[in-house]
Amino acid sequence: MITVYHNTRCKKSREGLQKVEDSGKEYKIREYLKDELTEEELTSLVKKLNIAPIQLVRKNEKIWKENYKNKDLSDRELIIVMAQNPKLIERPIVESENEAVIGRPAEEIDKLL
Repeated sequence: MITVYHNTRCKKSREGLQKVEDSGKEYKIREYLKDELTEEELTSLVKKLNIAPIQLVRKNEKIWKENYKNKDLSDRELIIVMAQNPKLIERPIVESENEAVIGRPAEEIDKLL
C-alpha cells in the first residue's frame, strides 16, 4: 500500500497525488496537517527517504525563518520541530512499505511507482 502525505492546498502536492492516482496502484492519503505525524513516524520517514532531517524542512516557511533558521539543531530536535509544526514538512511525500520519495519534482514519484 502506498501512502501519500498530502496538503490539499499545495499545487505540487496535488500534482504528486495525481501521479499516484494515474498509476492505478492502491494508495491512501494522509493529510498530515490535520492528522499530524508523530516523532516516531517522522523518524521512520526520514530513514525511508534516506536523507537528513534538515532536508525534509521547508526552509522558506515563516515559522522556520522566524524561529529556527539560525539555530544549530540536532537531527532529533529537527524531528521534534517538524512534529510540532507540520507546515515545515516538505511535500508531497510518497511512501511504500520499504522506501519513500519527496515528490519534488513530481517525476521523483516514478522511482517509487
